[in-house]
Amino acid sequence: MQKGILLVLMLLLSFAAQAENYSKQPGAQAFVDEMVAKHDFDRAYVEGLMLQATRKDRILEAIARPAEKTKEWKDYRKIFIQNSRISKGRVFMQTHADTLARAEQEYGVPAEIITAIIGVETRYGSNKGSYRVVDSLSTLAFDYPKRSKFFRGQLEQYLLLVREQGFDPLAIKGSYAGAMGYGQFIPSSYRHYAVDFDGDGVADIINNPVDAIGSVANYFKQHGWQKGELVTVTATASADHDDALIDKKLKPKYTVADLQQAGFVPSQTLDQNAQATIMGLQGEAGMEYWVGLKNFYVISRYNHSRLYSMAVFQLSESF
Repeated sequence: MQKGILLVLMLLLSFAAQAENYSKQPGAQAFVDEMVAKHDFDRAYVEGLMLQATRKDRILEAIARPAEKTKEWKDYRKIFIQNSRISKGRVFMQTHADTLARAEQEYGVPAEIITAIIGVETRYGSNKGSYRVVDSLSTLAFDYPKRSKFFRGQLEQYLLLVREQGFDPLAIKGSYAGAMGYGQFIPSSYRHYAVDFDGDGVADIINNPVDAIGSVANYFKQHGWQKGELVTVTATASADHDDALIDKKLKPKYTVADLQQAGFVPSQTLDQNAQATIMGLQGEAGMEYWVGLKNFYVISRYNHSRLYSMAVFQLSESF
């Protein structure tokens, strides 16, 4: 009787182990076939990764409630504009002053913006994420139908990345969405924008702050950062302002003249023909109006959120 119970328990544990990994999941099996045929991976290697990749329900819970979509600006701001994050940012800038100056010179992106991105993303490298990237991407690729195509593509990019860079695919940890390193690049961004800024032959943004700084700067340059130009300025709204223009799109679609005609007056003199957008953010003292310019849009290419981009901007202004 006891042997029978023990056998049942062993079978149940075996089934549970299979359910937790992706070795038998149809989508994962198709993924293995594709990586072998398309990129000439060794089948046993990819199958071994799927056997060790584990579904994480906490990842599915986290991606369903991102802070950018659940908080007002007044609450979101408190997460990032803190004395501790500001002071640590100043230390980071002092520690890496030469590297930041070289990145600013080469890419035209202010040291403060580079530092703010790393500060918002990982507290200057102190919190790069606790999930294995292979688990994050597999969970979202095969158990998150809403965006499975995107994350399946990122899993593909991840395997190409670790092969190119000689990394251990099971050792790298990151965010619940599979972003890695000081600046939290997803695999496709890593492969496209990461640079070997210290010249050692490896573009390592995971452990190397020099490469991370250069890579963030390169990301912004490649997305159209305009050297020496403003990011965003506050605006006042007339009593009869046109609400229809507020928060339409992140990409500037109006001119400054259009916004002024609609009742939004920038706090600084701007080129009337400059492309811009108008944002309404709920602050501590009520509604705040901000004119977003091209560089604000460039920040949003990192994370498609007004709140995120504003947090980066205001943190950069605090150093």
